[in-house]
Amino acid sequence: MSDIDLALRERFGLPAFHPWQREAIDELLEGRRKVLVIAPTGGGKSLCYQLPAAVLDGTSIVISPLIALMEDQVRALTERGIAATYLASTLDAEERQRREREIFEGRYQLVYVAPERLESPWLVERLAKLQPPLLAIDEAHCISQWGHDFRPSYLRLGEVIERLRPARLIACTATATPIVRREIQARLSLGSEQSAVILRGFSRPNLHLAVVESDSSTERRKLMLSALRSALGEPVSPLGGAIVYAATRRNTEKLADVLGKEGWRVAPYHAGLAASVREGVNRRFADRSLDVVVATNAFGMGIDRADLRTVIHAQAPGSVEAYYQEVGRAGRDGQPAHGLLLTSSGDLGLRRRLIGFSGGRDPGGSPDPEHVQQQWRLFLDLMRYVEAGSCRHDFILRYFGDEQETLGGCGHCDVCERLEERGEEGTARGASEEEALAVRKALAGVARNQGRAGLTAVSEMLHGTDNERLRRLGLTELTTHGLLKGHPKAWVLALLRRLITAGLVDLTTSEFPIPYLTALGVATMKDEEPVRVLVPAPDAGRARSAKKERTRPARELPENVDSSLFESLRSTRLDIARAKGVPAYVICHDRTLLEIAAYKPTSIEALADIFGMGPARIENYGEPFLDTVNAHAP
Repeated sequence: MSDIDLALRERFGLPAFHPWQREAIDELLEGRRKVLVIAPTGGGKSLCYQLPAAVLDGTSIVISPLIALMEDQVRALTERGIAATYLASTLDAEERQRREREIFEGRYQLVYVAPERLESPWLVERLAKLQPPLLAIDEAHCISQWGHDFRPSYLRLGEVIERLRPARLIACTATATPIVRREIQARLSLGSEQSAVILRGFSRPNLHLAVVESDSSTERRKLMLSALRSALGEPVSPLGGAIVYAATRRNTEKLADVLGKEGWRVAPYHAGLAASVREGVNRRFADRSLDVVVATNAFGMGIDRADLRTVIHAQAPGSVEAYYQEVGRAGRDGQPAHGLLLTSSGDLGLRRRLIGFSGGRDPGGSPDPEHVQQQWRLFLDLMRYVEAGSCRHDFILRYFGDEQETLGGCGHCDVCERLEERGEEGTARGASEEEALAVRKALAGVARNQGRAGLTAVSEMLHGTDNERLRRLGLTELTTHGLLKGHPKAWVLALLRRLITAGLVDLTTSEFPIPYLTALGVATMKDEEPVRVLVPAPDAGRARSAKKERTRPARELPENVDSSLFESLRSTRLDIARAKGVPAYVICHDRTLLEIAAYKPTSIEALADIFGMGPARIENYGEPFLDTVNAHAP
């Protein structure tokens, strides 16, 4: 047994590495010594720097922006007999000076430092004298101005690296699209040839993902309550914990009040609360005296609670990256968990306002237009996820560039379930002439609005609504009034949202966002550009219920399916599921087994053509299924 395997067992109490963890650690200790690790929240990134620091001589330094995470990790390391401490703004002067003195004496193997502390040249100089064997940068995406969570304090880390001159460097992040990865590499001198890039672990097939679009706040509230009870059971004896995310501080408190009246042990959490209150919520949630936390995105980092059974977004977050980081906190124990995203047409305007108010500022104090537009593009990526016509897990995996782990359809997200019920392959259709005409009519309605009203009023105008409000705005007199009267109001509003995510319509950043045509929207309206929009389904806008357990009628096997082979494949799947300790549907869906039983693939290449057999499933489970097919060969 190697030294690191022994350290893993004896010092960290873990039986084995994930393959990608071993790869990262080997590169760090014996390989290129510069590593960028991209793996999801809860995937085990911290072990990639904690274990090397525990076996290397000297004081390793970890840069992290999350004080709660520092505290938790230092506490856990100390309990394992690994000397660790942290420096952050929450320490009083006397305690900080004591810790600094001990750090400079070389008493610690790991020292966690907030990036703001490294703006002190004196501290950096003293740390450099320790000649750190390893420098780890956590939440590395914070260095990217193109990411969802940019932190200006990270911009100086390139200088810090030059001054510390660590023998080894590792940067870790849970969320990094290809453009963000390139910026991390450039700013931290992690050139692709000089460093290893480990990108794995984003596939979470145990996590059921669903989206419900509804403009009824009452209905969204009912769906939230239903999802909580479905995942946790009754408030008196919950089966685990849950996080509900909201976009504003006010909404966290309103929803926490609603849940409290329903009997849940719940508390709100946002940056406007006193530090002692936030710390208390963290502690009570961790020790299970709270079952639900309703929070802004300020909550969740460093929460080490494996029994989160559901994460609910009461409003759309700011990006796919932020969403997957937050929803990925559910089901870390590998057991079934749920992620429900509730959205409404109002989310577009709300996010546009939030981005305008919080966008990076130029020296004159005005929002930085480039930063505002980038944040808006990230949000539109999330809206494309909301409107996805194919597997939600595969959408996310492709978004992060993790093609190796694509599932070929998870079989149990809300989209896969609908496609399964309809027997569809989920390929996008081009717009028909009728659909293209509807798009151009909607664009004409936005153009005629000329800044009068917001998205909802424009949708009502196009539908042909005639009321006092629209008359007062002058919308009933427009030539576009009633152009889409053959469609339900909800469908028209869904179409306008689709035009925004397609880049044909944009919203102003004013307090009450107003839709307007982009240059592409104008050209499309004038038929100078083709319509490249997948219009909503006829039932779009109707809220779909959160997933409920239901009994489906027995499936009638297609004529070309070998029923005996199908049953054998089901047994194989059950054996794999039991060995992995996961439900059978996580391995693959019945539809996948039916296709295998019909086409009887005998090679990995042939198996890749089967519905639901993406690269990750083939790598993990392909051989047992092929063995089962071959055993049935005549």
